[in-house]
Amino acid sequence: MRVYLESLGCKLNQSEIEALAYQFANAGHQVVVRAEEADLCVINTCTVTHIAARKSRKLIRSLHRINPKARLVVTGCYAEMSPQEIECLEGVDLVVGNKDKEHIVELIGSGGRQPATSFQLPVFRTRAFVKIQDGCNNHCAYCIVRLARGRERSRPVEEILAEIKARVATGYKEIVLTGVNIGAYGKDFGSSLGQLIEEILARTEVPRLRLSSIEPWDLTPDLLPLWEDSRLCRHLHLPLQSGCSATLLRMGRRYTAVQYADTVRMAREAIPDLAVTTDIIVGFPGESEAEFEESYRFVKEMGFARIHVFKFSPRPGTPAAEMDHQVPYAVKRRRSEAMRELAQRSGERFRRRFLGRTMEVLWESAGKDGLWSGLTDNYIRVMAESKADLSNTISSARLVGLTKDGMKGLLLKGPPDREERDVRRNN
Repeated sequence: MRVYLESLGCKLNQSEIEALAYQFANAGHQVVVRAEEADLCVINTCTVTHIAARKSRKLIRSLHRINPKARLVVTGCYAEMSPQEIECLEGVDLVVGNKDKEHIVELIGSGGRQPATSFQLPVFRTRAFVKIQDGCNNHCAYCIVRLARGRERSRPVEEILAEIKARVATGYKEIVLTGVNIGAYGKDFGSSLGQLIEEILARTEVPRLRLSSIEPWDLTPDLLPLWEDSRLCRHLHLPLQSGCSATLLRMGRRYTAVQYADTVRMAREAIPDLAVTTDIIVGFPGESEAEFEESYRFVKEMGFARIHVFKFSPRPGTPAAEMDHQVPYAVKRRRSEAMRELAQRSGERFRRRFLGRTMEVLWESAGKDGLWSGLTDNYIRVMAESKADLSNTISSARLVGLTKDGMKGLLLKGPPDREERDVRRNN
């Protein structure tokens, strides 16, 4: 059977769809890259905001329209929270909640050839997303993910190591550790995220290891020495949500703005050239103009490398959906536009610091304009010209200019100067 897989939303969803690809291939099915070619389409949905839920419905309808003869299976957070809505959509054959997501291949039935001893899969990206845990025990007032994913639970260390080794053997150059709350890893069986990272660095040959989002309170001082290993990417995504402590308190976040700033300062002192990225919610219930301005000033002072801005979206079943003083949509839109403009300037200031520097770039793909696109370990998007095939390779580039969302790179024919290569090690 030919299977098409698609995911919306977070990196965790992406890691799960990649894992499903391997499961289908191991069962003897063929994973295809075009929905038109498929006998079966599987969608991993998102419902973190009402817009995400709407995109999930749109994708379901689109795939059925593209290939009405294919069986259509819908899973993920939207399927978990709103199964009846999905069952009413034309073309949907099966709705699978998050608890049964890992058993989709079994639920579909055999239908495949004999499992192959080796097989080729479409490479989704140059980075493989590996799920290390699921669920969340926090009680953020706005978040529906805790309801959709359940309580925290961690994967066994050996299982994670085996998956990483398999991905590296397939050719992936970067592994991204994902989960709903990766900082909680191992707490359910007496381990920790730090211990897991140590095991990965010691027992695998992964060229790059990156963390996805980690809560600020989980970035403790004992973690920071891990970045002495240059394979651990100098990038931390620390969700702020608001720069106003009063708003943070209503959100149910476990820190003040000052405590968050102290955490970032500690990380930047320990990790040279660190990129700190974040999430910001505007228009949370009760957010006054004064609170928004306080949040805006704080975000400006922090100098983030990248900011994801979200307009507050009330999700059914969360405390924030029932709070008084809901902010009008027009106000949320205005605040979102202001924060996005700030995000653009903040990102440009961060990237400007690297003009003239030589960085190693993991190249992903070439666009129609012939420019190759890739990422530095500290999450700078680099564009460079090359007639050679750079796909899924790491090479040095001198950063020579700014673009709207990244930097222009000049490929170096040889390795970078030893002095430049050793800067991080000496620091």
